[in-house]
Amino acid sequence: PRLPASAPLFMLDLYHAMAGDDDKDDAPAERRLGRADLVMSFVNMVERDHALGQQEPHWKEFRFDLTQIPDGEAVTAAEFRIYKVPSIHLLNRTLHVSMFQVVQEQSNRESDLLFLDLQTLRAGDEGWLVLDVTAASDRWLLKRHKDLGLRLYVETEDGHSVDPGLAGLLGQRAPRSQQPFVVTFFRASPSPIRTPRAVRPLRRRQPKKTNELPQANRLPGIFDDIHGSHGRQVCRRHELYVSFQDLGWLDWVIAPQGYSAYYCEGECSFPLGSCMNATNHAILQSLVHLMTPDAVPKACCAPTKLSATSVLYYDSSNNVILRKHRNMVVKACGCH
Repeated sequence: PRLPASAPLFMLDLYHAMAGDDDKDDAPAERRLGRADLVMSFVNMVERDHALGQQEPHWKEFRFDLTQIPDGEAVTAAEFRIYKVPSIHLLNRTLHVSMFQVVQEQSNRESDLLFLDLQTLRAGDEGWLVLDVTAASDRWLLKRHKDLGLRLYVETEDGHSVDPGLAGLLGQRAPRSQQPFVVTFFRASPSPIRTPRAVRPLRRRQPKKTNELPQANRLPGIFDDIHGSHGRQVCRRHELYVSFQDLGWLDWVIAPQGYSAYYCEGECSFPLGSCMNATNHAILQSLVHLMTPDAVPKACCAPTKLSATSVLYYDSSNNVILRKHRNMVVKACGCH
């Protein structure tokens, strides 16, 4: 199985948070979930060191392939995550870790860099270091750059450059569960805002001479016995569990194993009771069907309310994706 790698493990934690399976809602990454409907992780593809034995300053550079980023999605946040083990070389000194985006590689001089974030920690600290790289997203979205270069520097409090490896920051040679990666939170770009119409003065309406459409609970009771559903079940929601294993999808779906989708089935016969959530169109269609059953069919039982469900999966480039898929679960049924 592929799951023990760092990015899938982190994304699995996010999945449980998005699905409401745990109570850790105060973590920054989980707070960002509330604004996101898509989360993508990218594993470091290329790593380069400018370290001991070379001219200072020391740095570590990471490259990420972003070709799978979808169009029409706005970045709400992006993080670079790198694991730190306690440094035995620097005792317990304070370290400043800074992150830059490599904007332009230069062959004859230093590359053009964009500052992204700075974090301060102790040399003896252990755990995931999170650096905010959201500012880099403007460039890869607007200019369609599909290769993200990030460069990390470490300095002591007195400004001396430190090899990131000696500071305890792990790179590609780390265990799979501790390898660095980027996680990006997306939200579908909102559609253009409609220009409001000019406000017109309110006019008092004259009472209508014609009656409103008959409400479901006011439909003539004279038809109840003649045109009832004759014991057939009225339109309602039924159980339906979709198993991703039965569909043969578990080679690319990480979680869940399946989910309760439900479906709608039942009679939409006249009269349509209030429990059937019938539309006005369905009420009229039922009346016409009553008079000419061969010309017009009955109204159909269909979902009236749907909700999203979250799915964690691998894309074609083996990136781990967490997406809220809309309209996946039937919440209510009605006659249409």
